[in-house]
Order: sequence, then structure tokens, then C-alpha cells
Amino acid sequence: PPISGGLDWINSKQPLEIEDLRGKFVILDFWTYCCINCIQTLPELKKLEKAYPNELVVIGVHAPKFFGERDTENIREAVVRYEVEHPVVNDANTVIAKRYGVKGWPTLYVIDPQGYLVATHYGEATFNMLDSFMKRAIPRYRRNGALDSTPLHFDLEINKAPATPLRYPGKVLADRGSDRLFIADSGYHRIVITSLDGKLLEVIGTGQPGADNGSYSDASFSSPQGMALQGNSLYVADTNNHMIRRVDFKARRVSTIAGTGEQLRQYGPVPARRAKSQRLASPWDLYLQGDNLFVAMAGVHQIWRMSLDRGRIGTYAGNGVEDIVDGPLVTRSNDSSSFAQPSGFASDGQLLFVADSEGSAIRAVPISTNGQVVTVLGPNRLKKEMRLFTYGDRDGPLPASLLQHPIGVAFSNNRIFVADTYNNKIKAIDLRTRQIRTIAGTPAPGNEDSPARFDEPAGLSFAGGKLYVADTNNHAIRIIDVADKGQVSTLELQGLEPPEPGAEEKPVVLGPRIKFNRAVRPNRKNELEVDVRLELPSGSQLNRDLPISYRTSTVGKQELFNEKDIGKRIEIKDSNPTFRIRVPLQEEKGKAPLRITITFFYCESESKAICKIGNVTFEGLVAVDSQAKQESLQLAHQVR
Repeated sequence: PPISGGLDWINSKQPLEIEDLRGKFVILDFWTYCCINCIQTLPELKKLEKAYPNELVVIGVHAPKFFGERDTENIREAVVRYEVEHPVVNDANTVIAKRYGVKGWPTLYVIDPQGYLVATHYGEATFNMLDSFMKRAIPRYRRNGALDSTPLHFDLEINKAPATPLRYPGKVLADRGSDRLFIADSGYHRIVITSLDGKLLEVIGTGQPGADNGSYSDASFSSPQGMALQGNSLYVADTNNHMIRRVDFKARRVSTIAGTGEQLRQYGPVPARRAKSQRLASPWDLYLQGDNLFVAMAGVHQIWRMSLDRGRIGTYAGNGVEDIVDGPLVTRSNDSSSFAQPSGFASDGQLLFVADSEGSAIRAVPISTNGQVVTVLGPNRLKKEMRLFTYGDRDGPLPASLLQHPIGVAFSNNRIFVADTYNNKIKAIDLRTRQIRTIAGTPAPGNEDSPARFDEPAGLSFAGGKLYVADTNNHAIRIIDVADKGQVSTLELQGLEPPEPGAEEKPVVLGPRIKFNRAVRPNRKNELEVDVRLELPSGSQLNRDLPISYRTSTVGKQELFNEKDIGKRIEIKDSNPTFRIRVPLQEEKGKAPLRITITFFYCESESKAICKIGNVTFEGLVAVDSQAKQESLQLAHQVR
């Protein structure tokens, strides 16, 4: 079936169709960005895209659940936040999803290089499963000539994202006693510590995704979220690594205290086990009471508990069924409580208040094992098929009130503060009057203090009469002075900079290798002049928005070329398929092996709907002699 009918395309300048991708395997990933199962599938797809960059194209079909997810700009933010590097279509009215018969998220459809639907998978998929399919399928299509291995290039939003001091902060933790604010700088994969008035104190983590332990400058995280503080220790929910980390302020080191780095894919209750050997699933928030560390295990829809002194962790509440059901904490049967992607914690010391995001609900969990889970606000009394799909923006008495995918909560003085994330509001539940009201924000996203506007706020923390808000899509921390009529201000971060870019990846030669053996004479500046001619397919042209780049390298010991100029990636601002590059020489005469790898981008039409990466490597022996007949090295490649 076609994939037309969406509102907008992201990571692609023009709408795509299956016909445009003939010759490639295409995976259609039907997802919605609220869904933890969809979020957990994205890294698996990214691994597959890196394993088959020339044979596979993933297309994300964003079929929304919530009203807020129908907006293209919100999806665009999610695409950058989750580092999605393939085209995504906003199927706001689920036209494409209905055409394919999609019933839930995520759902994957595989289309072969000849345009036929050949495989379907419902639910989360793993790289190993998909890789096994590709290894079996690719040789067949390569033999019959149906596979086109030309790399494609897409117009990625992540390359346009501005370098801001914070990027998509997820959670905050304010501690008045030590005058510190801990920020989970999720998009930059690090923990930032400031004073409560914004002065930078520490940055923990390299700023690049990873799972390394070690010193502040060597350790790495992957999209960290919730935190808990105790003495000289900060505990961090390292969400994408499926780990819990400990920051030791005294030793200034980061260590892993729970999780193996692999995702748990078991959805029933898990008995307490040794924490370092137990797999976790997207831990999203933490709350610490005494020696017990409570974990919002969003990926399996449960509340877990870790005993810090014993080093053991297991399910505390929830049977693993995604739902809003009150009842016993956890039993061997399915009559115990159910959660729906718990993502935020707060507590009054007796009850653990939970932002149950997919259920648009606030739940209460007894910290003593004697009680039962109850719903403070949410559609728990409706029929099963309606519970997860009833949401909105309605204040007033709790039984009639509605939220839309809340992610954060905080508690103070008999009030539960709620980050009503997809409504772009901060609300307060008064437990005495059983009412909820908006204290800041409007339904429309924005970035203003007066009147206050937010953009998908996700984290809350209360300290000293002030509510600290992780205003995620605004890359900012906002402060609500609860005692002063809810006045809102934006925290000015002093001294914080975005992390340094990661080390450049080594070039991968994707195209053909062309041998040569030439004698040439140097120019007056003692340079080797190389004239390159690219013969593009009929109707194609070089992409003027992207530079041609080349690298030169040599093998073994040689004295002809200047070593400091060998190995650099050099860009040429040229839109002509015939161009000249110059390689500095160290000697005026001699022989040496030389390899030149050229990368270029070309489009099939001026609309740039389909742009491709071209790679070609020329290698051989160059003899430089002032008496040679040829003035330059002539190299040509016909792009197919």
C-alpha cells in the first residue's frame, strides 16, 4: 500500500513513496513518541540502519495517540530528542496506519526491493531478530539484481539543532540544604549541577552517549532522567542504558549499581535479585527513603525497589500489564495493581505519588507493604478499552478532571504538583479539597514568563517555596514562586556550555575502488594537482547545499607527501561535477602509493526529494617528476 496521506515529512525535504525507494528494503515503523515500547525500539532500528546503510531505509510513520502528538513541531522535537536519523511522516489522521491495518504501537512492516510487503512484526523488535531476517533476505535480492546499494542521504533535523547550554532536560532535583540544583541534561547525556540561582558547579559526563564508569570527565550516560540524593551520593536513572548509576561526590566518580546494560524484556513480576546482574527496562525516575531506592520502571510498567545495603532489586508494585488498575502491590496472579508507563515520583513520606503517563493518571503507592495502590486522578473506573485512551485538559473536582500524559510530579504541604506535559501546563492537586487547578501555562506551547508558557515540561522539584521545572522542549529550567502568586521566571545558567562534539567517525569507503598508475609533474607551488570528473546519472546534479569532501592517505613509509597534510578531511564548496584538488608535496621528485577517497552528494532532481551519497576511492602509485608529460592526475568515475 502507498504511504501517501500524511500531513508533513520530517528528515526529508519532500514526501516519499514506496516507488521512490525501489531497490531498497524498507521498514515502516508505526510509532508514537509517547510510547515507551516505541522509544525502546528506536535504538534497535538505529543499529540495523548502521549495519545495512546501503540496503535499508527505515520510514517512521508517526500515528499519534494523544492530541499533542498530532502537531508536526512536537514530532520534530521528539525526532531530535530521540536522535532519529530516518524520514518520519506525520500521519496525524492515521490515514496510513488504517491503510496498513495497524492496531497498536509499535508495528513494523517490511517491504522488499521489488515493492512487495514481505514481513510484519507487532510490538517491540530487537536488532538480532531484524538482522537475522536481513541476512537471510539480502543475498536472494542481490543475486536477482533487484537490490540497489547506492547510499541515500536525508535532510536530518538533528543537524539543524542549535547548540544550547541544555538540550531537552528531562528531570530536576532541587536541594535547599546544600543550595544545589541537579539537572538531567538528557539530550546531552550528562548531569549538570548548579546552585539554586544558576551558577555552574559541576558537569558530570562526557556529553556523548555511553555507559562508561570513572571520573566526572570520563564517565558517560545515555539520556539520564530521574535522580535521588543521599549524603555524598547522587543516584541516577540512566534510562537508555537500562542502568542505575551512582555519583560519589567524595571520590568524584561514577559507578553502576544496577543493570547490565541490556533491556529487560520480561513483563511479569521479577523477584528481588542481585542488582548488577539484573536487566532493567528504561528506569525513568527514582525516590529514596532510608535504604530503599524506588524505581519507576517505565519499560515494564512497574514500580521496583532496590535495597542499597543488600544490592538487590526487584518488582515492588505492578503486574506488568499496561493498564490503570488499583489493588494489591504485586501478587503471583494478575489481580494485583497495574500501571501504564510510570515516569515520575514524589512522596509525603507515607505514599509514593506516581505520574502514570500513558494512563494520564496520578497514582498513590504505599511505601509500607501493607497497603494497596489507589488512583488519585485518572480514568481507572472506565471500561478497560477506554482507560488508556481517556485524556484531556480539565480542572476541578478530581473524579471529573483530565490530564494529558503527565511525566513529572512534586509534593509540598498536602499538594501534588503535576507537570501536565502534553497540555504544556503545571497544575496542583489539593489533597484536602480533592480539586486540581492550573497554576501556570497555557494549552499552546511557548517560552514566556509572563504570561507563563511552557513546551512539554517533564520534570518537577520543590524546594524553599519554589517549584523548579524542566521545560524540556525549551531547553530551559523555569522557576515558579508558589508563595508569590505563582510568578514564573527562567533560570539563568551561568558558565554552562554545550559539550564538545564527539570524535569524528572514521571514514567508511562505501563506493568502488579505481586503480591508477600515473606519472605527473608538480605545479609551481610543488603540489600534485588532481582533476576529478564525476559522471552523474542523467537528470542528476550535485547538491549545492552540501560540500564535496576528500581524504588523502598513503601506505607505509614515504617522503613524497607532507605527512601533516595526509589524512585530513577537506571540503570543497563546488557544485560542478568536474573539479580540482591539490595535494602538497614534500619533495619535487619521487614515487609513493596514494589513496584519495571522495564523498559527494547528488540529487535526482532540483526538488531534492531523493538525494544520495556518492563515494569513490582512487588508489595507486604516483610518480612525480618535473620531466613528466602529464600536468595533473586525471581521475574519473561514472556514478551508477
